[in-house]
Amino acid sequence: MTRIHAPLANPGRRQSGRRQSGRPDPRHVPRAARLRARFGAPGGAGRQVLALAASLFLAPAALIGVSALPASASGQPDVAQIVHAEVLPGWRMNDGHRMAALKLTLAPGWHTYWRAPGDAGIPPSFDWSKSTNLKAVAIHWPVPRTFDLGGLRSIGYEGGLVLPIELTPKAAGKPIALEAQIDIGVCKDICLPASLSLRADLSGPGKKGGAIRGALTDGPESAAKAGVKDVSCTVAPSADGLALTARLRMPPLPGKELTVVELPDPAIWVSEAKTTRQGDTLTAVADIVPPSKSFALDRSQLTITVLGQGRAVELHGCAG
Repeated sequence: MTRIHAPLANPGRRQSGRRQSGRPDPRHVPRAARLRARFGAPGGAGRQVLALAASLFLAPAALIGVSALPASASGQPDVAQIVHAEVLPGWRMNDGHRMAALKLTLAPGWHTYWRAPGDAGIPPSFDWSKSTNLKAVAIHWPVPRTFDLGGLRSIGYEGGLVLPIELTPKAAGKPIALEAQIDIGVCKDICLPASLSLRADLSGPGKKGGAIRGALTDGPESAAKAGVKDVSCTVAPSADGLALTARLRMPPLPGKELTVVELPDPAIWVSEAKTTRQGDTLTAVADIVPPSKSFALDRSQLTITVLGQGRAVELHGCAG
């Protein structure tokens, strides 16, 4: 663990919810605003991007070519006609956990987002607190794809998603009463927030395979399977936090490679990484903005995901 004292440039500006870089600061932006978008660009361009975000979310349906969808009283497309959600019961695993899944079916042309949706995406959130006999939930994300909306990049899934969820019961062998509140974004020509409530009683051995097995197979590869030889990270102070440089020795993935850097603490903002490659070495540079002037960056907590066309490699931890 490395403790870095990161100088903050004009800390007073942070109270407005915007960083020195012009990106919205999720620690000061209300949750409803964060749900709509995570946009950003330097200076005046940042204001233009935020205006674009507002137009994408607030444009009347008649102006955006989705009037074929039933509209709600507000004039927006009816989210219930855009996304359908259900729980796939799955099966009881040998260790007593249960492998189930959330199945989202989207109207043609609509997409939703990965756990790290990119600057133009809407981060999903999950609340399992009303469930009974549920100790923990692990989500197994399939490999996503990238989208461009108004010149901004996001990461997610088009048409639908089977999202495996591994459930750990408090009492092994007893039924799990799953109750989930899920907030996601769905986008086409505009982006809309969708709040989904799901319930399912999960018991018995269940049946392996099917769509859940396929989604698990579509997950990211490990470092060993992808042929990653070495992973190293260096950090240096930046204007409002840290600059992280990760170097990965690994074979190239098909298509244009994109690197995503994540930390488990949602209060720590991580920028979209700039990815370059020279031979067998991929380099990703990202900004990290901590919630205070100094913090301990535990590099073992870093998750680095390299996305390619139809493939991904997920790495946990990064040596100095």
